[in-house]
Order: sequence, then structure tokens, then C-alpha cells
Amino acid sequence: MSEELAKVLVVGLPTSPAAAREHVDALLHAQLVPGSEGTRDDIVWADALLVTSELVTNAFRHGGGLTGFSARIQGDELLLAVADGSPDFPVNRRQPPDQYTVGGYGWPMVNRLTKSLSVTSTASGKCIEAVVHLV
Repeated sequence: MSEELAKVLVVGLPTSPAAAREHVDALLHAQLVPGSEGTRDDIVWADALLVTSELVTNAFRHGGGLTGFSARIQGDELLLAVADGSPDFPVNRRQPPDQYTVGGYGWPMVNRLTKSLSVTSTASGKCIEAVVHLV
């Protein structure tokens, strides 16, 4: 695989969170070959896949569908961009510590697992850009 192709692996717009994870997993494999000098840390690898899955799941579940997706590695960081058709930004829901509800845990988790996170309005909705540190 060429170096340029390995840096940005584009296989079309993912049709599901699982497909997005597969794209990112292939990109990580292309850049961080296990056993080489850049041997992957399984926890960091899992974090990258979890952030990918959560952002894409939310685009389908809350954002009216996935309208854009990109993943690339720059240095020791995974740069993700996930766009959807909703102008509504994600929110942290405050829940009393003694109450357990369904949902509301993903966005706070993404905040904890990323080095940086931004949400910007687009003409057709919003785009979330996340940076996951890979070392």
C-alpha cells in the first residue's frame, strides 16, 4: 500500500458504525503494524474504535444520518471527522448519581477519550472533529 493511501483510507461513506470501525481499523493496521517500531497499544486502539463507533452511531441515531466521514493519521494522532444532517450539537446530560437511565453516556465518554473535540455548524447540519492520541 502506498504511503499516501495508507495515510487516508477512503472506502466511501460508511453505511453503519461497524463499517466505520472497519475503515479505521484498516487505517490503523496500515500505519501501526503490530510488531514494528510503532507497535499498537491495544487500549489506545480500542479507544480509537470506540470513539469512531460512538460518533457514527450518534450521526445515525440523533443526526438524521451520516453525511460525511473521514479518518486519517497525522503523526501519532487519529483525526476523525463525522458529519450528519442535524444542526443540533451534542449535549452532556446531567444525571443524579443514584439514577441509571438508558443513553446519555456516549458524548461524555468521547470527551474523555479524545485529545481534542470540536463541533461546527455546516450548511447541511454539523461536523464533529475528534483527535485521538495513539501513543
